[in-house]
Amino acid sequence: VQLQASGGGLVQEGGSLKLSCATSGFHLDYYTIGWFRQAPGKEREGVSSISRGGQSTYYTDSVKGRFTISRDNGKNTVYLEMNSLKPEDTAVYYCAQDAIIRRTGVPGTRQNMYASWGQGTLVTVSS
Repeated sequence: VQLQASGGGLVQEGGSLKLSCATSGFHLDYYTIGWFRQAPGKEREGVSSISRGGQSTYYTDSVKGRFTISRDNGKNTVYLEMNSLKPEDTAVYYCAQDAIIRRTGVPGTRQNMYASWGQGTLVTVSS
């Protein structure tokens, strides 16, 4: 199982970035995928998640209306489009695979739901 986040970088406040999570070694369409972030000196937090088929999504309050999660199971990739970025969005962003195969229901971002984690990608938002 491998997950690799990419697409991070330096952007000015108000700008946009689109992160990608490339996956391999498992059937992506069997699993909920989550995005998480860890800011300097802070604990890792859940940002967003998406159900197996993409019909259900979850966003933490601080990113609602600004971030959009999506997936292309045919390309084995999950995306996180981030708009109207703020300095407080600065963090290393990670994607992770649900610990439960074929989970039903609205996906969440409790970290104990997730078993496999990729390397992160750094997002820096300057003011």
